[in-house]
Amino acid sequence: MARLIIEPLARDTFAAYGDVIELAGDCEIINSDTVRKFADLAGINLSGDGGRPAVHIYQATPYTMPMTIRMLERHPLSSQLFMPLHGRPFLVVVAATGNSVQIGDLGDDIRGDIRAFITNGKQGVNYHAGTWHHPVIAINEITEFIELDRIGSGKNCDEITFDDPPITVDASSIV
Repeated sequence: MARLIIEPLARDTFAAYGDVIELAGDCEIINSDTVRKFADLAGINLSGDGGRPAVHIYQATPYTMPMTIRMLERHPLSSQLFMPLHGRPFLVVVAATGNSVQIGDLGDDIRGDIRAFITNGKQGVNYHAGTWHHPVIAINEITEFIELDRIGSGKNCDEITFDDPPITVDASSIV
C-alpha cells in the first residue's frame, strides 16, 4: 500500500496543477481606504464549449483518516475553484495534468504522479483545466466551500479509478 506524503500548499509547488488563492503579495487599497484588494489571484477558465460560470456552495463531510485514494477526476473544459468559508484546512490531492493525457493511456502510471497538499485554512485552490484531482477532501469537521466552475453542454468530468494496492493519505497526524 502506497502512502502519500502531505506537503504544505504553496504557490510554487502547486503551480503545475493550478493556482493557490490566498491573501499574499501586493494589494491595492480601495473604497476610501477600507478594503485591501488582492487582485487576479487565479486563471479562471469557464467558457469552454459554450459553458458559463456557476457559483456553488459545497458542504463537505470529513473523510475518516487514513483515507484511501481510489479515483481521480478532471474537468477538460474548465478550471474549478474551491475556497473554504470558515478557515478550515482541507486536503488537496492532484496528479498528472493536461487534457493531452488520455484516460486509456494512464493506467496505473498516474499513481506515481499523485501528490497531496494541505491548506492552512485560509487558502483555496483553482485547478487548471485538465488537472487530475480528487474530489474536495474535508478533514476533522464539516467544511463549507465556495465552488466556481462551468455549467453547459459538453462532457466536463472524466474519472479514473485505480487497481490495488490502494494509495492512502492520513491528515489526522498533521491537523
